[in-house]
Formats: sequence, structure tokens, C-alpha cells
Amino acid sequence: MSSSVWLRCLCLICFVSTVSGVQKLTITPDRGTTFNISSTQVKGCEVCTRAGRSLQCDTSLELKDNTPVSVEFECSRPQDVFRVEISRSIECTVDSCNGHIVQADSGSLPLLDFNRKFTWNLKASAPNAFKIDFSKTGLRQINPSERCPDRHSYTLQAVQTTGTVDVGKFCTSGTITSAQILNLGSFSLEVPAGQKLQNGQFDVSVGEEIKSLAKITLTLPKGASSTELLSPNYPDSFPDDDVMEWCFQVPDKHKTGIQFSNLTQPSCRKKETAVEYHSKGRAAVLSLTAAQPKPTWGNFSITLRNCEMDRRRAGSPGLSLSMTVSTSSTSSPVSCKVDLSKVEGLSLYIEKLRLASDCEMKINSVTKEKITVTSNSVLSFQDCRPEDVQVTAMRVIECRYLTDCPKTPVRLSLPELPPCLPAPLSSVTWILRPPLHGTVELTSPTGSLKQALPGQPCNDSIIIKVAEDDGTTIGRFCPQGAIKKIQIHTNMSVTVSNTGDKALRSSYRNSLDACFKKEISERYIFTVSSKKDTPVLLATPGWPVGMKSYSTVSWIVSVPPKMEAHLMFANLSQPKCSNRHTNIRVQRVGRLEEDYSRREDEEAESEIIVSEGFYLNMSNCMPERGHFSVITKITLQESKNLLLTIILSVVAALLVIFVIVLVVVCVVIRKKKKKLNHQVSIYNPNGTSFLPGHHNFPKTREDNESHVYTSIEDTLVYTHLLRKGMEMGVYGESDSCRSFTGHTDSQKPLVSKDSDGSNMEISVYRPFHYSSQQAPPLPKRPPSLPLVDNDIYQTENQSEEQHSPNLGPRLEPEGGN
Repeated sequence: MSSSVWLRCLCLICFVSTVSGVQKLTITPDRGTTFNISSTQVKGCEVCTRAGRSLQCDTSLELKDNTPVSVEFECSRPQDVFRVEISRSIECTVDSCNGHIVQADSGSLPLLDFNRKFTWNLKASAPNAFKIDFSKTGLRQINPSERCPDRHSYTLQAVQTTGTVDVGKFCTSGTITSAQILNLGSFSLEVPAGQKLQNGQFDVSVGEEIKSLAKITLTLPKGASSTELLSPNYPDSFPDDDVMEWCFQVPDKHKTGIQFSNLTQPSCRKKETAVEYHSKGRAAVLSLTAAQPKPTWGNFSITLRNCEMDRRRAGSPGLSLSMTVSTSSTSSPVSCKVDLSKVEGLSLYIEKLRLASDCEMKINSVTKEKITVTSNSVLSFQDCRPEDVQVTAMRVIECRYLTDCPKTPVRLSLPELPPCLPAPLSSVTWILRPPLHGTVELTSPTGSLKQALPGQPCNDSIIIKVAEDDGTTIGRFCPQGAIKKIQIHTNMSVTVSNTGDKALRSSYRNSLDACFKKEISERYIFTVSSKKDTPVLLATPGWPVGMKSYSTVSWIVSVPPKMEAHLMFANLSQPKCSNRHTNIRVQRVGRLEEDYSRREDEEAESEIIVSEGFYLNMSNCMPERGHFSVITKITLQESKNLLLTIILSVVAALLVIFVIVLVVVCVVIRKKKKKLNHQVSIYNPNGTSFLPGHHNFPKTREDNESHVYTSIEDTLVYTHLLRKGMEMGVYGESDSCRSFTGHTDSQKPLVSKDSDGSNMEISVYRPFHYSSQQAPPLPKRPPSLPLVDNDIYQTENQSEEQHSPNLGPRLEPEGGN
């Protein structure tokens, strides 16, 4: 080969090597991570891995194993074509999560020249959310088009069945301290090419049972500050018919105000877009276009709600907004106008709890530690936080005569108070004063009540205290019980207060109705309707303190059919009486007699069973020492007599069936007997009998052996004795002989006295006129007429008037049969 050819080949090899620009990298993924190298172009460059001598190339590559892998890029600048995503999965159970978000760059250092995205896919265990803690560095939300100063941009996403939602894009150094995502989501960090990853960690833990898409918590700094927040998917639309929540932790003596901007609203098919404010139990729901609340004190939360959008309408942009949260520490009086003139008998009480606090309260420009509002008044509050003030209300409802009382029940509902008050309503008291001979009746239109007793705790966050006008407690009650009605024959009060963290307005759903009626015989009457296998505890008024002297109480307990009530008297305390006696009585409704009655000097039974609705009455004496108090436990069970009733019913039914069957059998047998009584057979001395109507007479004696006797009549065997009997006068003579028409098979025909051997009727069938219960009379035999042992019967064609031929000499039988 010439030198010119070698030169041309060398130049070609150098050109190809320069054009190809193949780059080789060795990548070792961290354990539990996945590397995905993908091209942003359809053509132009591929990423390859070598397996032995073979080279496999594609536009994307995924690496999972924790082993070194040699990667080749078949282009000169692959960092302009490929992007790298490094992902890791974190799962949370009900109690804990299996990892945290750790920013480490060890495994991706060979790819430093590429744009990298670190993604942590998180999954929560229903119904809880997963929570990411940002309290060490804090995050602040930015517009999706912005970039962070440190070139580290974070993105939080929520994964729903309808798709992925961008909760927001964030930078470090902000007021966001935590975020919670429902069910599935991801948290990612994008780092541009050439930017080293900043080491750090965000803790992941089990969150709350949230009802929204996501919940962002912010801790606002002291002093004046402003924070901007954006709706999910901003500037695109917030998800259809979804909810987003922000919670704000505000420093002491700071006010916070909200302002919306860049608002776009959709056309709604169902529901409406709205924003909800919650502050120390107080709630307000406003439209997005309405004037938002003035700056308020203390912590609060905002909930953004979208409607079911109508995307078919042209020009419907969806829901998106920008929210500015401004905080200020400047103190200034807050004016509050309260008008109670619309509700008769209503009073409002505002009391300063901590004297050392900076809270200043004024009514009509006069500073007060306690304020009572009964009509239209102007109040002023400065530096008053919710924990500094207590707000209560009271309403008096009374009538002097029953005819003047309200004809319809009075709803004991919470009064409407302005939101400018520094604290929510903590309790409401209704004073109910019936006429002299009247009774107050309390009912719950939305359910029943139960007493708050040991072993029967209240699951609700409110407590209803019922007391007499002198403060004597009748009982403490809460919703969801078995008490349908309470009747009290005296002046009384009902106080509803909150026992939990929720505000009274949000927790008091089961309002009460009060009605004035005629007086009752007892001081207190409770109407109870319990359920099967659900024990109900009923305590005497004032428990654990004893009942008032001479006071009486009754419980009217309904018992469903086929059920019985089991009564047990627990925590029974009996006094020593100086006058009268205590008494516990049980009496079924509609019965005059008592099922149970015990005094304080008598031992009470451990259990009483009542099978019908009943009255439980208790009365107190004048105690000398001690007190009278009882807790009655009532449990409904299926009646034990029910099984016995079922058994007796089955036995009675079987007995009736047996009697019917027996009667039918007797009737059938009786009919058969009657039928057999008419079918009388004709006696044949030769051993063959046939029924009347059966005309198959035997042909000859030789053919059918009719001459052989199957049995011999005793009268024939002992004929010589009969002769001697007649000679001795034992048998009498008769002038005539009746022809016997009812023979059995063993009987032989009888012969008439007046007949001779030629004209005597022999074995002629006659109708049988005797009853089946009475035997025919014995015939009188003539003493001179010899008996025969061979009888000739007429054939089927012979008439009764035809005579038999002469008989031969009689042969005496030789012996019995």
C-alpha cells in the first residue's frame, strides 16, 4: 500500500474519533436509589452500556443495582441532551416511616455536569398523611417561573386518582415549617449542571388524618412580615372540587391580615368557591370576592375550597389566586359593636381572666375588668388575646301563668355574636322559670341524652348541666343516649359548656327544646328508651350527692315486645331516716300491683327482671345522717319466656295435628266397618265361603275339596249331649224356627221344627238385621229332629221357595276337630 493511502486512512481515523466524541463514565447508584438517564431529544445521541463485548444503546437508561456500571455517551456534549433523575421511595406505616429525605451527592458526582433532579416518592398509610419537617431551614413559596438564589429549587406534589397536583415550588429560608400530603406524593429537588448538592436532611413522619389535598403549616416571625402563598397548580387551575389548607402560628401580641390578588374564578356546576377562616374555635365562611376579615390576634387557619367546575363553558379559567399574609405587632384598640336587642332576656358576660395581662376592655369608653352587655353596646378591646378573656351568655325564659307561656317549644340555641369579640363563647346558660303549678319539659329534637357517669363517659365535646335555681345539680348529660325527655317541677337552669379544644359553636350540634306544661306528681320524671344489649345507667338527681329531703323521682322505661329489662341497683347509699322512709318501687305500666318495693331498712335484691314497660320510682325521707343515692343499671335482653312459649306452641300444634289425624283414622275405620257389616259371607260347610254378589259357586265337591271341614262346630261335636239336655228339660221346645241370616264362617245352618226332610230350607241366605254389636238369638232346636253334619245348599239359581232333596241317615261325628 502506498504512503498516500496510509495517510488518507490515518486522517479518516482521526476525523471519526473527533466527530464521535464518546464519553465514558462509571456510575455506582446508592443502595435503594434508581438512576434514570433520559434524552430530551428524539435523535442525535444515545447512552450505552457494555456487557462483555456487546454494546447496548438507547435514548434512556435506568440503573438500580448497587454495583459500578460503565456508561458511554455517543455524542460530544451529552449534558446538553440528557437529564438525570435520582429517585428513592419512602413508605410510612400507621406508626413510623422507613426513612428520611437525605440530600447526599456521593452516588451522582460522576454526573455533576448534568442537570440533576433528586426525587423522594412518599406513601402514607390511610387514613393518615405523611409529614415533612422543614423547621431546620424553613421554606418559602415562589412562583413556578422564579429561581432560588442558591439554585436549589424544591417541588412538592400530591398524587390523586385524577392526576398529579403541584402543591407548590419552594426555596429555603422561609416561614413554612411543615407540609402534610394525603396518601401519595413526592418531594423533589432540582440542581442545575455544575452545581454541587448541599448536604441536608428533612425528617419524614406519620401525619394527621387530614381531609384536604395538603396541609401547609407556617410559623410567622415576630415583628412586621409579609408572606406570599399560591394556590395549587398556580397559575393553572386549582383541582376540581378539592380542598387546600394553610395553618398559621402567630407570635403573641401580633395581628395578621389576609389579602387576595390575581384571583380567577371558574364557572361552577355544583357548590361554590369559598374560603374558611378558623381562629380559636370561631369559624367564618366567605366568598373569595367578599371583604376578608380585618387583622386578628392569635393563630388561625385558612381553607380554600373549589367547586365542581364547568369546563364546557368557554372562557372558564378555573380557580387560581395569590394570597398575601401580613403580620404586624402594632397595638391598637379594636372596636366591637354588640346588639342583643333581638333576643329577649339575653345577656353577655365578658371577664378578664389574667389581671397581669395587657388586655384592656372598655364598654361605652369606660374601662372594665368585667363587662355585662344586655342591649345595644359598643365595646373596645386592646391587646386582648383569646386566653386573656372569657365570654359567656345567659338567657332568662319565664312566664307567670301557663296560658301566657309559649305554645311551641323554645329552641335553646346558641346566640349569634359578632366575630370582633376577642374570644369565642365558652358557655351558655338558660334560666327556665315555669308558673307556680307548671313543669319544664326538656327534649332533644336531634337525638337522646345520657348521663355523664363512671362507666358511661361522654364521647362528645360538650356537657349539659341541669340544675335547680338554687344551684343544686340535677345531673350532667351529653348527647347520644337513651333519655328521651326530662320533666322538672321547679325553677331550673340548663348550661351548655365545652370540654374539648373545639369551639362551642362547632361542637354544639344537638340543641335542646324547652316547653312549659302542667305540673307533675314527682319532682323529676325521666322518659327512657333503651336498646338491646346496651346497658343504660341512671343516677338519682344530684348524684353522687344525695337527693333532696322528701324529693321524688320517676323513670318511665319502655320495654319492646319479646324483651325484658334486667335492673341492678349499683352504688346504693341509704341514710338513717328521722322521718318517713326511702323507697324504691318498680311497677309495670297499666298494672295496679307493685313488682318490687324496698325501704332503707330492707335488703335490696341483686337483680329484678321486668317483662313490660314499667315505672321506676324513688323517694327520699328526712335523713338523720347519710344520704340517699342510687345508680340503676338497666339492660334489655330477649325474654327467657319466649323460648318456653315457642316450645309450648309447637307442642300444642303437634297435639292438634295428632288429634286431627286420630279423628280421620277413626272415621276411616268406622266407614270400613260399616262396609264390612254389609258384606256378609255365605257359610259353606265344605270350607269355602263367598260374598254376596260373587257368583262363582264351586263346581263339585270332588274338584274343590269342599267336603273337607276346616273347623267343626261344638254343637255338632257334642250332639248327644244336646239330646240329653232336651230330655232332661234343659232346652225348651219351640213352635217355629227362625231362619238365621247372619252366620259366621264357623256356624252351620239351622233346621226348622215343622219341616221335614223334603221341604226344609237349608242354608238359605237371609238379610242380617242385627247390629254388629249384638249377636243373633240362639235358635230353638226340636228334640226329635236329628242334626245333620252334611248340608245341601241351594245353588245360585235356586229360589228361596225351592226345597232340598231328602237327607240320608245322619252320621255321628267321631271326634272333635
